[in-house]
Amino acid sequence: MKYLLDTGVWLWSMRSPERIGHEGLRILEHGEEEVYLSSVTCWEISIKMRLGKLEFPRPPAQHVPQFMAKQSLRPLSITHSHAAKVYDLAPHHADPFDRMLVAQALVEDMMILTADRLLKKYPAKLLWCEK
Repeated sequence: MKYLLDTGVWLWSMRSPERIGHEGLRILEHGEEEVYLSSVTCWEISIKMRLGKLEFPRPPAQHVPQFMAKQSLRPLSITHSHAAKVYDLAPHHADPFDRMLVAQALVEDMMILTADRLLKKYPAKLLWCEK
């Protein structure tokens, strides 16, 4: 199985891993699974940092690759097929970043590691990560 990290769960994994349930932690810590971090997460973090809603010790261009390497995360770029898949999604979630994660998970047949209840309304495979 391939896994796609929701932005919130990824932030928890760095700042407060105790918030992540047992199965999510096992996947993130053992390195036996293919776990991906979407470029949409870096985009979201960049915007939130610039708006002062999120703090990191360094700019995303330095911080994100460093933590991806530390956690053995694979990069997932946004493709045209991902962007086009957003059209097929019902408007359950207003956040464009989360909608892109759902589209990517559907196109790439991935399971999303999430704690976002709104994602449950989509046909994507989810692994609930909140304790």
